[in-house]
Order: sequence, then structure tokens, then C-alpha cells
Amino acid sequence: MIDSAELVTGLRNRGVATVTGVPCSYLIPLFNHVAGDPDVGYVRVTQEGEALAIAAGCWLAGSTACVLSQNSGLGNMVNPLTSLAFPHRIPIPLIVTWRGEPGRRDEPQHTLMGEITTHLLEKMQVGWSRIPAEAAELDAVLEDGWQRLARSELPHAFIVSEGTMTQQKLTEASPPPPDPAAWVTRAGGPNGWPSRTDALTCLLETVPEKAAIVSTTGMTSRELFELADRPQHFYLVGAMGSAGVVGLGVALHTPRPVVVIDGDGAALMRLGALATVGAAQPGNLVHVVLDNGVHDSTGGQRTLSGQIDLPAVAQACGYRRVYRCADVGELADAIRLALANDGPCFIHLAIRPGSPRRTGRPTVHPSEVARRFRDFVSPS
Repeated sequence: MIDSAELVTGLRNRGVATVTGVPCSYLIPLFNHVAGDPDVGYVRVTQEGEALAIAAGCWLAGSTACVLSQNSGLGNMVNPLTSLAFPHRIPIPLIVTWRGEPGRRDEPQHTLMGEITTHLLEKMQVGWSRIPAEAAELDAVLEDGWQRLARSELPHAFIVSEGTMTQQKLTEASPPPPDPAAWVTRAGGPNGWPSRTDALTCLLETVPEKAAIVSTTGMTSRELFELADRPQHFYLVGAMGSAGVVGLGVALHTPRPVVVIDGDGAALMRLGALATVGAAQPGNLVHVVLDNGVHDSTGGQRTLSGQIDLPAVAQACGYRRVYRCADVGELADAIRLALANDGPCFIHLAIRPGSPRRTGRPTVHPSEVARRFRDFVSPS
């Protein structure tokens, strides 16, 4: 059997600076270790897709994160694995348990995923190998996996069977009490909601050149690309809902300001990401939500943002400063205030539905976008 400290040491020796994921009973020893070891950069998340997106952000900032997951969590990772890691060619190490492994007794809810785990990984072009039961074989397996990561420029999964790891006692410290958010309400009604183009133009004029910008999928990234294509921009072309935690992953590994441009539908899709950001408390992260109440990219179907107070949710989740903006002038003021103060900061602006006709798509390949952004954030 393998001791969790041996596995953590093997990961650290290969440059892993951050560990993130959702616990599984097969990984209790490893989660107990990383949760109680102050020297491990452990990021708690609400679901596995968040963890994968955070790891992508860490890679974009020149660092390496390892994602821990039960194999059932692959369902939550399918979208960011196939539409974030694959098109952007981002190598991410995964440690995935094999619940429902054929030939082993397990709960019925794990049966199907157990049967298809390796096939699912292969279909997603994620390489895999098995963590051995003997500690003497561990380093060779990790080294082989890291070589595959380098060759493929794609994620690689290390699969863990039941009983592979020795027990580890949990010594997790209690979280500190949250700091009260600086709640700032911008008074005055809007003189007609601005367009997304108006808001993005304001952002481009206000955000400094040194800042890293992560934009959500759909019309936001498409319009941003048409307005100005810059190395400081990382456009999500998929992985809806992941912009905030990609930005978190970047912010954890750079002193630069990191500005996330999100939409209401995307923010609601992974609402737990707000809690993840609030708990991590990245002082250099500014999270902007442009809220038009609809899914513009798919025909303008209504979202649930009209029934949700997103700034109040952000405040409750622990964002240090929260701004409600009535127009682009207030948006510019809020961005300047957010950049001048410790974050995370949340900025909300209501915009009107719709986009310019014939809005194109980014013509730069996602893998090139990822690498030039990485070079921008962390130049060699």
C-alpha cells in the first residue's frame, strides 16, 4: 500500500503546487493529508468541473495543479476536459478513483461508470495509468505519466483502486471567520441599459495593460475578440460557467490583476464557483458579470438572473467588495476601485440583450490563445 505522504512528495517533485478536487472514499487518506498540510496548496471546490478549470488556470499562469476526483466526477469534467483542456492543449494530471471497478463489489450507482471509466477517458483522449499498490513502483508510474503529459499536451489520469492507500487521520483546521464585505450600492436608475459592446469597450479602456483578462464563452468572447485581440485575453470557447474559476487559478499564481468577464447564464451554471472564489480570497481578482437576462448565443432564451440577486450571492460567498453599476460610467469607477483595493471584487452591470449582427468568432486557435496568454502572464 502507498502512504499519502509518498504520493504528495511524488507530485511535488514534479512541480505540483496546487491540489484541488472533490473527496472520494477511496482517496480519504490523500484528502486528509492535503487538507491538513499547510504546505500543500489545497483549493476546495464545489464540483469537479471547477477543479479542472482551476487547474487549467494554474497551467496558464505557469504552474501545475493536480485534480483529485471520484470517477463519477468525470461526468462533471467532460465539458471542461473536451472544450477547455483539449482545444487549448493544456496538460493536467488527474488522480481518479475507480469506483465500480469490474470484478470488485461496490454500490449499484457506481456500476455503469465503473464499466466505462477507461473507455470514457480514452474517448476524451485522456491517457491513463494505474497507481500501483506497492510504494516501490510509484515513482516509475508517476514519471511515465508525466512523460505522457509532456508528449500529448493533454490531461493524464492516474487511476486509484480501492485499498491502494494507507489510512491517514484528518487534522483539518477550522476556517477563519469571513471578513465583512464592503457592500457598495450604486444609486440612480439607468438611462437605458448599455449594450455588451458598450460594456466591453469600457472595460478595454479602463483595465490596465498589465492585467490578465479571462472572458466567458459565447458572445462575450466573440465580441471582445472583434473589439481587440490581445495576448492578455484568454477566451473560453467552451466550458460554460468556468470563467470565474479559470480566473481564480490564474490569480493564485500571478501578482498581476486578473479580470474575469462573465455572463449571468454562465455564472448561474456553476454558482458554487462564487463560493470557491470567496473562500480562496484572491486579492488580485476582479469578477465582472454582464447580466442581460438571456442566453444570447442560443437565441435569447431567458435565464434565471431576474430571480437571483447575484451581487447579494457574491457578498454572501465572501467577496470583499461588491458593486452594483447602473451604467458604463459606474462600471469604469467600480473597476478602478476594485483594482485599487484587495479582492476578490464582484461587479454587476445590467446590459440589454442582443449582439451586433454577424458577430464573428475568434480566428486564433484556442491552443495558440492559451500559450500566448501563458507567455503574457508568466514570461520566461
